[in-house]
Amino acid sequence: MSLVTFYSEEDIKKLINKRKGEKKFGETLTTISNWEQLKECKAKYVLVGIPEDIGVRANYGTPGTSLAWETALGVLCNIQDNYLTNVKKVMALGEINCDTEMHSASRLSPKEEDYYEKLGEIVSLIDEKVTETIQKIIETGKFPIIIGGGHNNSYGNLKGAHNALGKAISCLNFDAHTDFRALEHRHSGNGFSYAFKEGYLNRYFTFGLHRNYTSQAVFDRLQQYPDRIKFSLFEDIEINEKLTFSEAMAEADDFLGGDIFGLELDLDAIEDMGSSAMTPGGFSIHDGRKFISHFSKKSQCKYLHICEGAPGLGSFPAQVGKTISFLISDVIA
Repeated sequence: MSLVTFYSEEDIKKLINKRKGEKKFGETLTTISNWEQLKECKAKYVLVGIPEDIGVRANYGTPGTSLAWETALGVLCNIQDNYLTNVKKVMALGEINCDTEMHSASRLSPKEEDYYEKLGEIVSLIDEKVTETIQKIIETGKFPIIIGGGHNNSYGNLKGAHNALGKAISCLNFDAHTDFRALEHRHSGNGFSYAFKEGYLNRYFTFGLHRNYTSQAVFDRLQQYPDRIKFSLFEDIEINEKLTFSEAMAEADDFLGGDIFGLELDLDAIEDMGSSAMTPGGFSIHDGRKFISHFSKKSQCKYLHICEGAPGLGSFPAQVGKTISFLISDVIA
């Protein structure tokens, strides 16, 4: 089975709802059929999906993140193609092929004693595919915009970037959680801790961490590396107002110190967003857009990953897809 499923022009056309007098984004969106064409493509940004939720399930979470990519692409293809949406800057690669892994996971029973460990073994297989895909994209000098799956895929993103660039990179994570849990079986809660241990992650900053959902064990783990790991609390920004949103962004920027970095956005950091760990109290969509727009434009930024979105858990069907399409538009603006 192939590493990725490349999307054709026909695949994209099926997503478009045409309207007389308008031209939709998907009608101009570039596609390719092999890796050689990616090297030749002039677009800087490369859309790639990860349709899986095994990492979330392995972390005792609510499934549904496997649908984020398809939903987001469907919305994106139907925004307007005008002089402000910059469709020529981006192309659709397709999706990492997770069919085999999703099928294997579906055959496991939660009643099995080692159910979560077995899911973790499957997550490790997806890690390999994400690593290779992201490495291939970055090696062409392009910027991957990775959509979907759980935050377990942060590991493959960082390892892929490391392999392509020949050095550990830093990471800035807009998230309610650190995903720096113990090094047990692989799941959506320990992608960063594994990447850090194995030398793929240099400095790590979590923006907007929720104090109520961070264990003391995680805080203790983070505080072992004060020069390389830092966080800002959501409560300090939005509740206690110890620092403004802009000041918190500047703090994160200063901590990265000009290093190359990956950019991660977990949709569970956004209030009432359909996600695997949906929260009634978080940042606004506008905050997320400002954050991504600011940091993705920096020359040191090498990729963006938008994860944990679960369309079936949102307040309305298109919520997650529309939010992700806004974020993509902000990156390529």
